[in-house]
Amino acid sequence: MKAVVVTGASTGIGAACVSLLVENGFLVFASVRREADADALVAHHGASVIPLLFDVTDADAVAAAARDVETRLGGETLAGLVNNAGVAVPGPLLHLPIDDFRRQIEINVIGQLRIIQAFAPLLGAGAPRRGAPGRIVNMSSVAGRFAAPFLGAYAASKFGLEGMSDVLRRELMVYGVDVVLIEPGMIATPIWDKAEETDIAMFEGTAYAAPGRRMLKWLVEAGRRAPGPEVVARAVLRALTDRRPPVRIPIVRNRFTGYTLRSLLPARFVDWLTARRLGLLPK
Repeated sequence: MKAVVVTGASTGIGAACVSLLVENGFLVFASVRREADADALVAHHGASVIPLLFDVTDADAVAAAARDVETRLGGETLAGLVNNAGVAVPGPLLHLPIDDFRRQIEINVIGQLRIIQAFAPLLGAGAPRRGAPGRIVNMSSVAGRFAAPFLGAYAASKFGLEGMSDVLRRELMVYGVDVVLIEPGMIATPIWDKAEETDIAMFEGTAYAAPGRRMLKWLVEAGRRAPGPEVVARAVLRALTDRRPPVRIPIVRNRFTGYTLRSLLPARFVDWLTARRLGLLPK
């Protein structure tokens, strides 16, 4: 049975990935931060899921989880590592507290590299193991290609993950370990319930108060109308099982208008359209 590690597996995209991978015969090591979430995964999937308890910012806990997986694999190669854990810290960059920005980068970039460094040897990047080299699937975002106002910290983290993934894909060729990026657009997950409760009071009295509320309202409404996390899970399965998967797999409802067109239009024109929509143009 092929084994895969999935981080951030308690809800949303991570949980959907666990379910689909189990359905397709994988043994899933699923990382969560709470015992209750670990118990829920086992209750739902039985022996096909082995929970790992760690936060991606906890180096000691990550290292311990990697040792646990290594022991359980018994010399076999880990088939895949799905880096899904992450957060989104909203707010205009001009007024965003530096500690909030640091937390965003710590989790979405440094945390991802910490996980990769810990589990890459089990994928075949190092000492020989039994089986073909595994793959790394990094959960990026359309925000890793196109940055939106009030999501600057999140976009910075995903742009960083994109660049890091490109480098890793080239560096890991020597071991035969591939790296694939998943780039979801809006996906209907519990994150939008949390987003609706976002406190933007600290930005009141700034030029960004009204545009920020407008952006938050649009994000919540669009997020709840979006496709479910199952579409992302299918892309992850493809990244792990296709003989030669694409380097990037965007997941947007209309690939041309939602992804390709933005890269073809002049940047200044996109700036103007975005600012006009949010009320960011000078008066």
